Amino acid sequence: MTQKKNRAFLKWAGGKYSLVEHINAKLPQANKLIEPFVGAGSVFLNTDYKRYLLNDINPDLINLYNLLKAQPDALVFDTQRYFTGAYNREDAYYALREEFNRTSDEYHRAVLFVYLNRHGYNGLCRYSLGGRFNVPFGRYKKPYFPAEEMYRFAEKAQRATFTCLPFEKMFSRARKGNVIYCDPPYAPISKTAAFTSYATRGFGMDAQSKLASLAHKTSTRRGIPVLISNHDLPVIRTMYQGASISMLSVKRSISQKGAMRKPAAEVLAYFSPPDMARAL
Repeated sequence: MTQKKNRAFLKWAGGKYSLVEHINAKLPQANKLIEPFVGAGSVFLNTDYKRYLLNDINPDLINLYNLLKAQPDALVFDTQRYFTGAYNREDAYYALREEFNRTSDEYHRAVLFVYLNRHGYNGLCRYSLGGRFNVPFGRYKKPYFPAEEMYRFAEKAQRATFTCLPFEKMFSRARKGNVIYCDPPYAPISKTAAFTSYATRGFGMDAQSKLASLAHKTSTRRGIPVLISNHDLPVIRTMYQGASISMLSVKRSISQKGAMRKPAAEVLAYFSPPDMARAL
């Protein structure tokens, strides 16, 4: 019997919900899963490790996760009030987006982050160079309020530590017996397809190369397995030399026009420690 998958409570461009079976099949047993780019947490929610170290460079996301872990009842209650017809209007959305950008209150930002995520366009999370959230209104008939998913996340989060650090720091925190799964901002298929404003700092090809190098060193020198998702591109294949490569075809949901949401080739690159490779 197939186990039911758990959905993330946030909408997320590039989320891994549709790929969790493939990712699970590649992840080895370990005492802790480390995710330097946790995003909406689909892999976290659909794996069963004893402990998790979950990181993201987006401080609003990690603030939300820490608050939901600590006080789920209050956060769910206070967020639900924004999921009514009165707030599902363009003027209300932009007023609350401005409120979000002006406030420094972490709790209020967490509440509004869920609202903006569900009412904004297509699950995008995007900031200007000045650090202002700038996703436009999504025009949905009745945005779904994910109370059940938020509670499920909060319950599982008791096994997790959430951090907001550069991805390199997560590799330095890894120990033998851990496994690392990386879902970085993907290398762009074309120059016009680049989407690097998820955080105020982008994630260019230098960062892609540094990540690949870290994965290789961490597996070969420290005996810690690393799995990475990315677009299937010649430059990425070159970077991931030495890893075991699996190919996937994924339907993209980021395009505005449904007809343009064509399958995109992706890879799962598994960097196996020498001792584990011999055991296979």
